[in-house]
Amino acid sequence: MKTLLMSANYAAARAIVSARVEVVAAYPITPATTVPEQIALLDEEGIYKGEFIRVESEHSAMFACIGASSTGARAFTATSSNGLLLMDEALHWAAAARLPIVLANINRSVSPPWNIHVTHDDSMSKRDTGWIQFYVASVDEFYHTIIQAFKVAEDERVLMPVMVSADGFVLSHTVSTFDYLEPEEVDEFLPPYKPPHWVMNPDNPVSHGNIVFPEYYQEFRYQMHEASKNALKVYEEVERDYKRLFGKYFGGPIDQYRCDDAEVVFTSQGTVGAEAIDAIDELRDEGYKVGAARVRMYRPFPVEPMRALASKVKAFASFDRGVSYGFGGHVANDIRAALYHSPYRPIVKSYIGGLGGRDVTVDDIKEIILDTVKAVESGEMGPEETWHDLLE
Repeated sequence: MKTLLMSANYAAARAIVSARVEVVAAYPITPATTVPEQIALLDEEGIYKGEFIRVESEHSAMFACIGASSTGARAFTATSSNGLLLMDEALHWAAAARLPIVLANINRSVSPPWNIHVTHDDSMSKRDTGWIQFYVASVDEFYHTIIQAFKVAEDERVLMPVMVSADGFVLSHTVSTFDYLEPEEVDEFLPPYKPPHWVMNPDNPVSHGNIVFPEYYQEFRYQMHEASKNALKVYEEVERDYKRLFGKYFGGPIDQYRCDDAEVVFTSQGTVGAEAIDAIDELRDEGYKVGAARVRMYRPFPVEPMRALASKVKAFASFDRGVSYGFGGHVANDIRAALYHSPYRPIVKSYIGGLGGRDVTVDDIKEIILDTVKAVESGEMGPEETWHDLLE
């Protein structure tokens, strides 16, 4: 292990080398462009040993990965925003075919109006495709989570594709240190992928994905659902092994900070969760019992960990950097749903902000938390959701 200084996108390209990915297919789109750009350079320099396929669109990129994975190859791509939307048909195909592809999504606003900065709507709109979803908060976490994603995806209890999302520009172009692992170091953790079932092979032809009539189609979808739920337990195992081998641990499905005695917990995804740590420390110094919970694994949703946290708190201040139009914050509503059949009934206040790359400061986070503290003290919930940075 050695420490390198790079952007998150460059680190993602190095993760492909460390994981001995055999096929990368990608098409450039800001702010993900520098991921395939760096892989192309590493390919030309002979550092990346796999096949790099230059395609004409994101749709083709994902289908090239589907073809590669169908033959038993470890496959990867990267994209953003409208590029992810263009992949939509292929995303459903990859999940339904149970192909362990890993995709690095650099979160970016969906046009129009034209905006190349971060909003989580692109990946959140794909939460029901069957892809496992992670959200990261640092360059180091992005690099290591991509490696871990292959381990989760390829586990025979899962066999589902994985999307690892990082905030555009806020993280993708931020230069920071990360601990790089040589491929030889990763081999013990991530051996070569061996498909447990079928592969496409001209020497042994098989048919896959043909028409299925109503009496069987539902069974396939049930198996996908169960496999997705298995990913939560598998990831906990993966993190334990990773920590044992490399000393790295990022908090599990929900990374909790000062939550043990907290009465109000601020939840978020991505880099806002990193900013929340300073806000929590400042509010603690002011005498407030508050904590932060960063939802790292969003699909499958960590229902039991969220319920365990809910058993200790009076309220959640749930911050979303995206919106389910007409219904509010994606994660806020998932928290409410997770608690519906539980005996715990903390207040869940929804806040939406930071869209289109709008800055979310420590003071903003403190204001959100204090607004929730006020709701606990008064017993008045207020609006269904608050668009925080539009209040003025």
